[in-house]
Amino acid sequence: MTTQRFTDRTALVTGAGSGIGRAVALALAAEGAHVVVAGRARGPLDETAALIERAGGKALAVTADVTRREDVDALVAAAVDHFGSLDVAVNNAGVFRGGVPVADLSEEDWHAQLDINVTGVFLALRAEVRQMRAQPGGGTIVNIASTFGAHKRSPGATAYAATKAAVSALTRGAALDHIGDGVRINAVSPGATATSMSLQPGETEAGRAERMREETPLGRVSEVAEVAAAVLYLASDDSASVVGTDLVVDGGQTA
Repeated sequence: MTTQRFTDRTALVTGAGSGIGRAVALALAAEGAHVVVAGRARGPLDETAALIERAGGKALAVTADVTRREDVDALVAAAVDHFGSLDVAVNNAGVFRGGVPVADLSEEDWHAQLDINVTGVFLALRAEVRQMRAQPGGGTIVNIASTFGAHKRSPGATAYAATKAAVSALTRGAALDHIGDGVRINAVSPGATATSMSLQPGETEAGRAERMREETPLGRVSEVAEVAAAVLYLASDDSASVVGTDLVVDGGQTA
């Protein structure tokens, strides 16, 4: 029997059209949450919402660009208008651009990562906190950072690491700012996970599996469901005294 930690709570997940975001949305719905799935492309969001509804859950798909304040504010308003509250938020939307040394990185790719990975998290976090602190029950927020950044660096991923280190710092600072408002904020930092982002250029999933046997103490990538389980722990009452942590899920790579 599935634990029902989020019955009748409203959860918002950005970047929910695929990968970790979709896995988190499905996991929240499976535990009773009404889930608002957000992203820039309508088609994948509708697919996520359909998966939730076919399993007996409730979902609302909302297209939103997290780099636009108006979109983010409207997204939070839509969640509250449709389901009555905003109790859980998972800020997962992110992008990796580059794969080249800093000196060869274009300003366009730098700004794309900064705008989505940092400013997007800030705008979403701000709108979510403003709603949650006005509610009697407060709320919980989980930001998706990365092992790249606060925990490790890698050639060709410097700009991405800088943005994700900023997410970790933003999470910890915001957690201290708003725990007194009844809003509990934490982060999850995934390592290599079974999504397209962990594939090297031209690499197959089989090739990645072979590489991970050498590079990771666990011997494999993390499954998206395993990252989702960490997110749900931090979003649930099971972690009621956990404030401002950055939980690493990476198979031991940064141990």
